[in-house]
Amino acid sequence: MDVYEAADLLKKGEVVAFPTETVYGLGADAWNSSAIKKVFEIKGRPADNPLIVHLHEKKQIHDFCSNIPEHAHILIDAFWPGPLTLVLKKRPEVLDSVTAGLGTVALRIPNHPIALQLLKLAGALVAPSANRSGKPSSTKSQHVSTDFGSSFPVIDGMATKIGLESTVIDVSSQIPVILRPGAISKKQLEEVLGIRIVESFSQTSATPKSPGQKYSHYKPTAAVSWLPTDVPPTKENALYLLQNPSIKTLNQVCYHGDLTALAQELYDRFRQADRDGVKEIIIESLPTSHSLYTALTNRISKAIDS
Repeated sequence: MDVYEAADLLKKGEVVAFPTETVYGLGADAWNSSAIKKVFEIKGRPADNPLIVHLHEKKQIHDFCSNIPEHAHILIDAFWPGPLTLVLKKRPEVLDSVTAGLGTVALRIPNHPIALQLLKLAGALVAPSANRSGKPSSTKSQHVSTDFGSSFPVIDGMATKIGLESTVIDVSSQIPVILRPGAISKKQLEEVLGIRIVESFSQTSATPKSPGQKYSHYKPTAAVSWLPTDVPPTKENALYLLQNPSIKTLNQVCYHGDLTALAQELYDRFRQADRDGVKEIIIESLPTSHSLYTALTNRISKAIDS
C-alpha cells in the first residue's frame, strides 16, 4: 500500500499500519472517536491505556495543548522529530479515548519520511504499536501481517531503525519525569534541560500516563529469562542472545556489546523464536555503559514479568 491510499483510508475512519523510526504504528485519526475505538478493538488494548498522538509539524502541538511549559519547548527544539514523546496538559476538546480520560495527552513527531508524509496528508494520528496487545511490537511490515492478517492495510517501510518504542517524558508538572525509557536517554535529556530528571517506569495511579507502565508488554510465547552467571548455556530448545563471544552454544546470536543492533532486532528475535517453536529465549546481561541499556533492560524485564 502506498502513502496516498493509506491517507484516504485514514480520512474515511479506517485503521492503517505504518512505519516510524521506532516501531510500526497502528494509525487512526486522532479526532475520530469511532476510528480510535477500532484501534482498541483490533489490538485488544485496555481502554485505560492512553495513546500517543503523532504529528508532522511542531505547531500542531497547540491543537492538543494550551499551556506548554519551557521544558517542553527546549525538548521539542532538541529532539523533534525523533523518538521522544512528551506528556502535556491537554485542551478540553481532546478526546477522552485518546487520553484514557486523563488531563494529559502524549505527543510526538516521528523521524521517518513515510510517517511524516502520511501525517501531512492525513493529519494527526494516534499510533500505538502495530501488534496484538501485550505481544512484541512490530518492527517489520511482515510482523503486522502475522498479527492482523495478510489483507490488513500496512505501508511497508522495511525494518525500523531503532526497534524500541519512544522515550516518554511527562512535562505536565514542574519536575519532568521519564515514564518509559527509549533511545533518548536520561543523560541526554538532563544535558539539554540542565536539571535532574526523575524516572518512574511503573504506574503510580489507577490509570497510567504512558503506554508501557501498567500492563504486561513485549512478551513472546517463548519464556524469556536472563542468563545466570554461574550456569552454562546448554539448553537445546532455547535461543541465546549473548554479548560475550567466548560463550558457545548451539542456537545463539552474539551482539558483542552492540546494543544498537540488539535493540533493532530484539522483537524480531522474539518473533523468530515463536515461529521456530523455541521454548526459551535466554539473554546475557547487558553492558551498563551503553545508552540503550535502560530501555533494553526495561523491555526485556517486561517480557519476563508475568
